[in-house]
Amino acid sequence: MNIALAQINVHVGNFDANLAKMLEYTASAKAQGADIVVFPELATVGYPPRDFLEFDDFVNKAEAVIQELAKAAEGIAIVVGSITRNPMVEGKNLYNSAYFLANGRVQNVQHKTLLPTYDIFDEYRYFEPAHEWNVVRYQGKTIGLVVCEDSWNVGNENPLYKVNPMDKLMEHKPDLIINVSASPFTYDHAEERINMLKTNCQLYNLPMYYVNHVGAQTEVLFDGGSVVLHADGTVIDEMPYFKEALRVYNTEEVNSKDNIFGEEPKEKMTLIHDGIVMGIQNYFGKLGFKKAILGLSGGIDSALVAVLAARALGPENVRCILLPSHYSSDHSVNDARELAQNLGCQYDLIPIEGIYNSYIDALKPHFWAKDEGLAEENLQARARGMLLMAFSNKFGNILLNTSNKSEMAVGYGTLYGDMCGGLSVIGDVYKTECFELARYINKDGEVIPENIITKPPSAELKPDQFDSDSLPPYDQLDAVLYQYIECTKSPQDIIDMGFDEALVKRTLRLVNISEFKRYQTAPVLRVSRKSFGMGRRMPIVAKYLN
Repeated sequence: MNIALAQINVHVGNFDANLAKMLEYTASAKAQGADIVVFPELATVGYPPRDFLEFDDFVNKAEAVIQELAKAAEGIAIVVGSITRNPMVEGKNLYNSAYFLANGRVQNVQHKTLLPTYDIFDEYRYFEPAHEWNVVRYQGKTIGLVVCEDSWNVGNENPLYKVNPMDKLMEHKPDLIINVSASPFTYDHAEERINMLKTNCQLYNLPMYYVNHVGAQTEVLFDGGSVVLHADGTVIDEMPYFKEALRVYNTEEVNSKDNIFGEEPKEKMTLIHDGIVMGIQNYFGKLGFKKAILGLSGGIDSALVAVLAARALGPENVRCILLPSHYSSDHSVNDARELAQNLGCQYDLIPIEGIYNSYIDALKPHFWAKDEGLAEENLQARARGMLLMAFSNKFGNILLNTSNKSEMAVGYGTLYGDMCGGLSVIGDVYKTECFELARYINKDGEVIPENIITKPPSAELKPDQFDSDSLPPYDQLDAVLYQYIECTKSPQDIIDMGFDEALVKRTLRLVNISEFKRYQTAPVLRVSRKSFGMGRRMPIVAKYLN
């Protein structure tokens, strides 16, 4: 038997386009001699559909796509993820299901059992878990269908769940497992995912054909990396990251371990770079936009965003606005100009000193008894934000936010100023990682001017200002932030690891009192296990560590 894995990029709610893509891939798989073509979890509707699932019309459209795909299942079977209505009054209205379509009709439907409700996932809000587990018999093979998380309770060791769907399927003695998945990207998740699949194969002595989404749905990235494994856990082939692909595998060759291609490389900065580029492309493409603007300061953060945007959209579609104040150094302006020229992006220079002075003059009668300080610094950032949004409105371009994760974590940014934007490009990349990413970008030749990477970071909002005036050194800050945000360690846990007590308490207080700012920021492209946004839900009005 020949099984084709179709690693595709679908669009939430775009039923016509999703159907057309799956029909195209089905025809291609059939032409290549495939007996079965496999599409990812919820491929008909896109993942995650969220509260669209509460619309009856949305469900109707998904059912119509299944019927159209069933018509195409002649001479080839189709496995595809979609939603199914729950006929029982009790329980949730829908199931998250894997469909097996053959001979022009629906042959089998297997519902998802394990419904993740953590991190970015909220499936138990919408779906009823499966209560029955069956197999498909097709062309002499007994096939077990599972949906994503149903393979993640290996050996019943996952404390989140009390049942193991894989164990249930084993009662039917399947010959192979097909897993349809929507497994989101983080830079370290691919290794964990493939190890989980290997363990399943070894535990049950079965080959597995695993297909994953690729593409971005707003802030959630999917890396693809679909994989075929031998019963002993050997990786026969892993499909590319961040690219659509169709590959056909012969089950006998898989069982005999002929033609082993092995795993894709998993280098952290390559994955982050490629994931962000894809995220920008999909955000713009799926919204129907082409052009971006950003404020280019001469610092490393805006430089990174400019490079990533130019690679995602083409330099002709990225416009850089240089907005120096009277505190901006000549080298910052020159560095920004040099970067724009290196990239081939249009750039405009608009000094803001006159605008800033007009604000100061208007406020002077009201501020006369107060010393100059943070309010005046923030006025500069807000003047820049106002001008950038004016460009966005006038030319219909999306403004890209350039804040990094370290700044977002501790509130080192100005609401309605440098925190403006429609998409946060590097908001899940710590400052220390920004330097690593810049070095990665320059690995084959200087793209980002060296001075941008080596000079001390500065907001340049007052004379001789450096980030280190207000923040701890970034290597120390980021280490504490990682333990608190990603690892959810308590203050005492982090102190016991050897970090300075004053540093820890100050840092964690800054994180917590800055939550109100993060509630008002753009969606953040997710590259880590714990990004700001839907994956980290914190109250604003709380006392913990304040």
